[in-house]
Amino acid sequence: MPTTVSDDDTTALADVDNASTRPQGAEERGRDKPITIYDIAAAAGVAPSTVSRALTRPGRVSTETADRIYVVAEQLGYKRTRPRRPAGSAEETYVIALAIADVGNPFFSRVMIGLQESARANGYTVLLVDSRENAAQERAAIGKVLHLIDGIVLASSRMSNSAIQQFNRAVPVVSLNRQVPGVTSILSDSVQGMRAVVEHLAAHGHSELTYLAGPPDSWSNGTRWEGLTRACHALGLRPRRIGPFSPTIGGGLHALETWGRHPTSAVVGYNDLLAIGFMKAAVARGLRVPEDVSIIGVDNVDLSALTNPGLTSLAAGSRRLGMRAATAIVGHLRHRSQPQPAVTMLEMSLQERESVGPAPVAPPVLPPVT
Repeated sequence: MPTTVSDDDTTALADVDNASTRPQGAEERGRDKPITIYDIAAAAGVAPSTVSRALTRPGRVSTETADRIYVVAEQLGYKRTRPRRPAGSAEETYVIALAIADVGNPFFSRVMIGLQESARANGYTVLLVDSRENAAQERAAIGKVLHLIDGIVLASSRMSNSAIQQFNRAVPVVSLNRQVPGVTSILSDSVQGMRAVVEHLAAHGHSELTYLAGPPDSWSNGTRWEGLTRACHALGLRPRRIGPFSPTIGGGLHALETWGRHPTSAVVGYNDLLAIGFMKAAVARGLRVPEDVSIIGVDNVDLSALTNPGLTSLAAGSRRLGMRAATAIVGHLRHRSQPQPAVTMLEMSLQERESVGPAPVAPPVLPPVT
């Protein structure tokens, strides 16, 4: 099992300097003397400790300050020395951090399995960071362990682009299900996937559908809605969007009442857990699936095949995403030159089960609570 990050703080690693006294400014140094954090601090107008944090633990420094420090460091010709791993063992040990949005979501479990299998085969250990759908917690947790890791894989990160780019300046970063400028990104093709979803519903006679939106900070949430609306407009269906809802079974339970104000014959959930929660609530209120309402989820987690009826789901290939991420991050680490960030798009596939059926003759009506 991977190591899990706790909230206990760790001591920041001194990255570059062993000097006990503050050296003179860079302009007074001989050309054979290396640039130190004191030179950068003097030029940037900040404390040396701030420079050290920016270079080793970016999550602890504001984006504006960190960017200024990076610019100054580059102008001065600063060369960062990475922390050394323990020597003397038969095999080198490396650590890759995997940051996920929710450890309770089985989608991320499959990502973790794929990443861990491939990373282990290449001599790396995976350290797990669970952000609980919170960007600030994600950034803080990564900052605490940055000096311990060689690279970062971000699975559906909730951090801002600037925060992710900041970490990418310190260690290689690979982003899953989130395209970040300047960062290697591996994505599920939501446009192609949602086209398959809408075509499947249209083939069953549905003319309108409701999308149960997930977290507002989720990049995938936006691309899925975009792909869904594009396909609906091309095929003549009317899409509606409600939410956002928590991407959990509980979120789906809450979504039913909102859907019931303007019910549609088909529902597409941001993910499987949201769709399963909605289906559970609908059946509990007396609706029949799929006779009254057809339901589709996204991710194709194992639970989707165990519901009654089985949930039709758009498979994102979570294990494959993890394996591709491991290949990308290991490639960056083995070839230390800065490669051009690549964007890889992976095809999605629709797994048809029993939760989709012909559109009802009359629109569904949500029965009152009894």
